[in-house]
Amino acid sequence: MDRIAALLLWSLAHAPLGLARFYAALLDLAVPRLRRTAMRNLELAFPEKSTAERRAITDEVFRSIARLIWVFARFPQMNRENIQEWIRYEGLEHYLDAKKAGRGILFATAHFGNWELSAFAHALMTEPMHIMIRPLDNPGIDRLVEDRRRLSGNHLIVKWDGVRAVLRALHQNEAVGVLIDQNTSLQEGVFVDFFGTPACANTAFAKIAARTGAAVILGYAVWSDSEGKYILKFHPPLAISGDAAEDTQRIHSLLERVIREHPGQWLWIHRRWKTRPQGQPSLYENT
Repeated sequence: MDRIAALLLWSLAHAPLGLARFYAALLDLAVPRLRRTAMRNLELAFPEKSTAERRAITDEVFRSIARLIWVFARFPQMNRENIQEWIRYEGLEHYLDAKKAGRGILFATAHFGNWELSAFAHALMTEPMHIMIRPLDNPGIDRLVEDRRRLSGNHLIVKWDGVRAVLRALHQNEAVGVLIDQNTSLQEGVFVDFFGTPACANTAFAKIAARTGAAVILGYAVWSDSEGKYILKFHPPLAISGDAAEDTQRIHSLLERVIREHPGQWLWIHRRWKTRPQGQPSLYENT
């Protein structure tokens, strides 16, 4: 399987975007559960939209996936001299001001736009950072992906033993990127209002922010059709109250606003509302 993945990446690195769109279309056909999940999620998040409108957003999700894997395949070709052809900053001053504060930076990010490129490009354009990851199930594919993620100088933190590494990085006034948008268990999270439906969200991010005083910045790379490249956006730091549930809600409310602006660039194929409040039925019975 890892050889197949390597061959697919090689082919994408030497072909136009159309090949990536073809691969994404194959994924759509081969794993119909993904589209069903996306359509169900969109039904929950946008009950006012028609089925045709939700289908159009889902189509854009697969186009967004195509862009992501096509760009990821080209990581070895990117460097400090040409990275501006792929992405530019908006809001870098928020990062630079946070660095001056000296308590480290926690990037709250999501499976939105091109999360792989956002961290990769930041390392080339400014300085390397730490990114929290969950290893892939296939060790060979995992090594392939991790090797590419490290090409720009970034450091990887494995999720299940990463708290000490995160604290160490923040103590050294470095940045740590964490994907905050995935479903979590009742043991690890609290329910927040996310698109009008309770979603279980991990509170560890907010707790670490309160403990360390690190700046919390929402950051993501969003695709711009008009520019033909990504825009790496950094929002002003979010105020952290120390109440983990309240802070987690605040972060997710901001993320929701961003997704609403570009719904086709969020990964709706994930069962975000899988964990339910006690006694409530599954929202994915038919998916």
